[in-house]
Amino acid sequence: MARNDGDGLAQLTEIMRSTPAGAPLRSPAPRTPVDRRRRRRRRIVGLSVTGGILLLVAALVASYVGWALNAPIGAASASLAQPTVATPPAAQPVLAPEGSSAISVAGADDYLGPGASGVWQKSGDDAVPMASISKIVTALVILKAKPLSGATTPGPLITFSAADHALYDQYYVQNATIAPMPTGSSMTEHQALETMLVVSASNYAAALSTWAYGSPGAFLAATRTWLAANGLTHTAMVEPTGLDDRNRSTPADLIALGKLAMANAAVAEIVGLHSLDIPGSPVDGMSATNDMLGRNGVDGIKTGTLDTGSDLLFSATVPVPALDRPALRVFGVVLGGSSRESVDGDVETMLHNVVNGFHSTMLGREGDVVGTYTTRWGASAHMVLARDATVTTWSNAPITVTMSTGMITTGKAGQRVGAVTWTSGTTTVTVPVVLESTIRPPSDWWRITHPDKLGR
Repeated sequence: MARNDGDGLAQLTEIMRSTPAGAPLRSPAPRTPVDRRRRRRRRIVGLSVTGGILLLVAALVASYVGWALNAPIGAASASLAQPTVATPPAAQPVLAPEGSSAISVAGADDYLGPGASGVWQKSGDDAVPMASISKIVTALVILKAKPLSGATTPGPLITFSAADHALYDQYYVQNATIAPMPTGSSMTEHQALETMLVVSASNYAAALSTWAYGSPGAFLAATRTWLAANGLTHTAMVEPTGLDDRNRSTPADLIALGKLAMANAAVAEIVGLHSLDIPGSPVDGMSATNDMLGRNGVDGIKTGTLDTGSDLLFSATVPVPALDRPALRVFGVVLGGSSRESVDGDVETMLHNVVNGFHSTMLGREGDVVGTYTTRWGASAHMVLARDATVTTWSNAPITVTMSTGMITTGKAGQRVGAVTWTSGTTTVTVPVVLESTIRPPSDWWRITHPDKLGR
């Protein structure tokens, strides 16, 4: 049997360790086959244990790496810089500074309030003399009895009598506005109404009202019925011209009267005329008393003057550059002004201040930074507005802002991550918030070396 030199050397070493100094050496006991098999088994077991440990470690490392490379990472932290907007400047006063006045603005209730198209603002609730604005009531009551089917429908021919002609002198001595009405002359109903409303001829108001109803008393009875039927309960008429200061109304009632007048096609056409065009008539070429026609969008309706002051009931179509919508429809009245010129100036100021009270306010521009995302691995990207944002307001209406953002871990440039919403009154503007740049995933090495930052 072959000798195992390695085993013999080990035995010799053991004998030398166990033999006292000076003692004679003894030969080791010979190894038996059983001893050798036992030792081999121990060696095999040792190698197996070592291999198992190495395999376990390798398995643990592989498991960790797999977990690290696939573990979720919590959302990026977000720091927000919510936009701020200064309150727009207050609008200038709209109402006239003298007398009493009122205004109605249709087409902007969402800015001015739900009642703006009724009576938006007014000063004074008392019924005051309305002077020749009375002739608007007179015209509408005449048209109740003698209607015209269209804006330019001539209507029946009226021939003036000597009694009608006598009205010229009667109103002349009262210092009223009058127009020639020769005995036996004729004109259509439309032309007669033009002379009454455009020139404000009082003798024509008296003649036409009697022509339509047969007598002054019958006309006044019909007028009272008409006023009640149209809800003008604060308006009183005692004669057709307005010379009597007992013809009275409130600013609110006159706004309603103006709307009724402009809803009648014939009246609306007549009160927009700058002068009379009635060839062959002595009134041809006479100018309108309403100097505001064609200015600031004014298209009607009636002036009035008494010792109590100057008046103007007006309508206007007013474009507002700040509003992306059709022009506003405005009705207004000024009563008791110091002069016709001052009333005209007040009306111009009223309309000017309505228009200039609207503001188009820049809320934010495309690319404005409104926040930043920062990831656990140090990557970051700004949140920016996706487009410009503007809002239109009336006067100093406050503008509020809210911002919402989502949770992200990574993202691409341009990806929507939230929104900013501005609100003023009933108007709301919302702009998306997007990533300015791409947030890329972390590297594999970062994942493996930062286990404490993994997980949600």
